[in-house]
Amino acid sequence: MVEQLEGNGYEKPLNCGHLECAPYKLIQSQPEFEIRSYAKATWVATSPITSSSYKEAVAKGFNILFAYIQGNNDDAVKINMTAPVLVNINPPTGPHQNLSFIVHFYMPQKYQRSPPQSAQTHPVKLPQHKFAAVKRFGGFMDDSNISAQITALKKSLKGTAWESTMTNKHSGDSLLYSAAGYNSPFEYENRVNEVMLWFD
Repeated sequence: MVEQLEGNGYEKPLNCGHLECAPYKLIQSQPEFEIRSYAKATWVATSPITSSSYKEAVAKGFNILFAYIQGNNDDAVKINMTAPVLVNINPPTGPHQNLSFIVHFYMPQKYQRSPPQSAQTHPVKLPQHKFAAVKRFGGFMDDSNISAQITALKKSLKGTAWESTMTNKHSGDSLLYSAAGYNSPFEYENRVNEVMLWFD
């Protein structure tokens, strides 16, 4: 199901003025959310990081990927930073287990076809699903506000055609969700964060 484009969507994050950002097509825009379609592209990813803390897992993953783009790769090349930093968040598979996080950097066009290899990272093709329902918010991301924003996003989708699409093709909580950040940890103003629910 693809609806006609409605609305102008969120403003382009300021950092996308000087960083290469993952491109997408806006499908629909509402005050509380927007629906996007991302083209398949190469990202570089960490292995799954098991942790009870989003901040702890992302700090670890970011450091691995930042070292990679600073030259800790088989070609010893430096790669420009891109945006967003995309974090897939997988729920626990059983009781008393932690979440699993995979941190991704979008690869610049120059390296889309052949990203440098590394023992600590691996290239992946994303997205795995056709659409993303997206909600934007500011500040610094942490476990509590990511959870609250996902809950708010799900609530805003209730009663829409998109909700029925998700329900028909995915079994409830099996929807993959991600958090996307467009700023470095050292930027305190104009921070742009997004939560995403992926579906077909």
